[in-house]
Amino acid sequence: MTPSDHPKRKPSPATLAVHALDADKSPGSPVVSPIVQSATFYWADPADGDLVYTRWTNNPNQIEVGRKVAALEGMEAGLALGSGMGAIASTLLALTKQGDHIAASSLLYGGTHTLLASELPLRGVETTFVDPCDGDWEAALRPETRVVYLELPANPSLRVPDPRPVVDLAHARGITVVADLTFASPVNFRGAEVGIDVVVHSATKYLGGHADLIAGVVAGPSSIVDQVHRVSKFYGAVLDPHAAWLLDRGMRTLDVRVRRHNENAQKIAEWLEGQSAVARVDYPGLASHPDHAVAKELMDGFGGMVSFVLNGGGPAADRFVSALEVALAAPSLGGVETLVSQPRYTSHVGLSAREREERGVPDGFVRLSIGIEDASDLIDDFEQALAVAG
Repeated sequence: MTPSDHPKRKPSPATLAVHALDADKSPGSPVVSPIVQSATFYWADPADGDLVYTRWTNNPNQIEVGRKVAALEGMEAGLALGSGMGAIASTLLALTKQGDHIAASSLLYGGTHTLLASELPLRGVETTFVDPCDGDWEAALRPETRVVYLELPANPSLRVPDPRPVVDLAHARGITVVADLTFASPVNFRGAEVGIDVVVHSATKYLGGHADLIAGVVAGPSSIVDQVHRVSKFYGAVLDPHAAWLLDRGMRTLDVRVRRHNENAQKIAEWLEGQSAVARVDYPGLASHPDHAVAKELMDGFGGMVSFVLNGGGPAADRFVSALEVALAAPSLGGVETLVSQPRYTSHVGLSAREREERGVPDGFVRLSIGIEDASDLIDDFEQALAVAG
């Protein structure tokens, strides 16, 4: 068999995250792409190519990241933008117009919920929220529904409802399915494999992985990504070239980082289940999780996010967080360091206590973004903090 006859296997996420798809392999070319820190490019007329102005047509660093994300997600095209919310907002604005309707999961990041519930109605776009675990998606759909919006796993409850039934339902009606897969990362779950049309990520999190940049990405069909790009030009959700370079650097270690996140989170979730101060542990890798069977079927790993509820409620959670010595009390997630937060103060501060309770986020709820430290050191830290929490 000659090399040309050898069947080509699709590269794994680990390989795609390292290598640029169209890397220059000529002698003397850099292994690491240089930062093109330029706002504008020599350009006289359309014959001079696509690079004109960084906000308008992107920049080599942004383009490389977009292509890499598309490859990781198994999508046709990708786009890197200035933040996760920039990616979400640009996508929804591109897919809807005044008079249109969105059907969305009720289990969402707080910023996304506010965008759907308060901001898009100002532009004439209404949203119906559906409990993705036992709600009636079909009843929520209207003739003017243009988008079904999902989040898997959900922030911060970590529910993993099966997306396949709602994807089939939406596609039967010509509705585009968009999913925020930030918590999963392309290492653990790729939306295209279950028919999700468009994937968004806050690349600030696992894709970047080092808590040193703000970015968002969109991946999907070229026709839709082009629409999102058009919107982003006018709303200004541009990603700085240096941040794009940092993002590409972060993605090179995505696979090894996420596998360590998965391993540590599983150990810590299992340990938390045995603690008398803990009322409930939410982690898809636990047999006790209501969506464990679905997560096991769909995901290659259960992720680095673990949530739990303390018996002592909000006061106990405050004491727990204040007593931490290794883990850091801070919002955000997906970095190499372990971060701990209370959604009632951060991601879901805009919801009332009753609304948070309905979403499985009562007072006393603590969210852990498990890093890549030694799991035993983290367990020791959590053990002493639980003793202080009482």
